[in-house]
Order: sequence, then structure tokens, then C-alpha cells
Amino acid sequence: MARILDGNALSKIIKGEIKAEILREKLQVGLAVVLVGDDPASHIYVKHKKNDCAECGIVSYEHVLPGDTTTEQLLALIDRLNANKDVNGILIQQPLPPQIDLTAANERIDPLKDVDAFRADNVGRITIGEYALPSCTPAGVMEMLRRAEIAVAGKNCVVVGRSNIVGKPMAMLLLHEHGTVTICHSRTANLREVCKSADILVAAIGRANFITADFVKPGAVVIDVGINKNEQGKLCGDVDFAAVEKIAGAITPVPGGVGPMTRAMLVRNTLTARGMQG
Repeated sequence: MARILDGNALSKIIKGEIKAEILREKLQVGLAVVLVGDDPASHIYVKHKKNDCAECGIVSYEHVLPGDTTTEQLLALIDRLNANKDVNGILIQQPLPPQIDLTAANERIDPLKDVDAFRADNVGRITIGEYALPSCTPAGVMEMLRRAEIAVAGKNCVVVGRSNIVGKPMAMLLLHEHGTVTICHSRTANLREVCKSADILVAAIGRANFITADFVKPGAVVIDVGINKNEQGKLCGDVDFAAVEKIAGAITPVPGGVGPMTRAMLVRNTLTARGMQG
């Protein structure tokens, strides 16, 4: 049976480290979270993020805008948050209503407050390996691997998914740690065979239980980034956990794996941003 990489337990350790640093340095740190509309899942995510901030001693500022908010109105709010010295990080909760220009909103955020690392210039810094604010989910994965003492250097790493939020930056972070990286997607030929070559397999495609045991090399490390619901309405990942756990060397569960680590990296990025702002 695979070793379980427990994101809940590790995220608590990391948040404890963040809290200790804030108390030791007597810092005031603030994170602004902007929510547009009434998407139920988004409200749950924002609640979790507020709780994470509270655990770490970070002040959270929640801004809930109506669903008919325009891009111009959102940009005006971002301008005010950029100018507010008490706000060290700005997060725009996705998804946004269709009338909102997400790219314009992300680009409007001060680069030193872009704790999601969604601005084009921050993405570029991640690509060349000269960054202070990494993408939260990939950073959470790398932290899990590091603290589990799972080496990346020299390993065959396969990332299934090419999104700008997870797949692409995940590949870059693995590459910076000297992994040999393959990015797969919906048009990849022989996907099963490519995945089975992986020493470290990261699934980030948003398809429930898509990665089955025949995609996985015995002993491989399997990181499940997906958050889906199965036919019974139960939360699950992109990986068929019950089947893959029997052959993998290590695996993350859903829930309780990468998700808590993503949020832990968000608060850590907020603390890092506070230091960058002086």
C-alpha cells in the first residue's frame, strides 16, 4: 500500500511556522479576498481562506461584489486595494461572472501583491526560475515532496494537464528541481503509456477518477490535484484512489491532500509579499 501524503497535517505545520514568524517579527500582515457573485463553492473556498488567515495571525479583508459587477468596477476596487498599505496580498476568487475580464483584473493587481502569481510578469519569473511568489498549488505540491524527502532530480515527471494555474507552472517548478518533465493533455498520443513511465505523476485535468491503476508505474509517486464529484456526488480527485493506492509508492488523498497545501502556500505568499513591500 502507498504512503499517504497528508496535506491536512503538513499544512497545519506550515501555518504554525508562519504564525510563529509573524509573532516573532511583530508583523501586521493583510490579505484581501475579492468575491464576485454568489457561487456557493466560491463562498466555501473564501471561508476556508479566512480561517487559514486567522490561524496564522493574518488579517483578512473580504470584499463581496454583486454578480452584475462590471470589469471597470472591479478594477476600481483593485486600485484601492493596491493603494492600501494594510493589504499585502490580493486574491480574486474564481470563477468570475462572464462579463468580467479576468486577464485585465489579474494584470491590474500590484505585482508585489499578486499572491496567486497570475500576472504575466510573475508567470515569466516562474518560467526563468527567478521568482519570490510561486503559483500556490504547484508550490504546495513541491513542498509536500520536499518535506516527504521525495527527490525530484533525475526523475521522470509527468504532468497531466496544461492549465496556466496548475499544469504549466507545475512543470516549471519540477524542471527547476532537475526533473525530466513531460506535459500531457487531451491530444497526447499514448497517454496511458506516457503516464506509466512517470516516477512522479501529477494529475490536474478535472476528470473524476480518470487516472486508473493501469496509468501508474508500481512505486510511483502520484499527486492528485483534481477536485471533482463522482456519480454519487462524493468529492473525489482525478485519480482512482482505491485502485492506485495499492500500487503507488506514495499518493495524495482527495480531500486532504493538495487542497490544504494550496491554501497554506497562499498565506505563505502573503507573508513573503509583506516582506517584499518593506
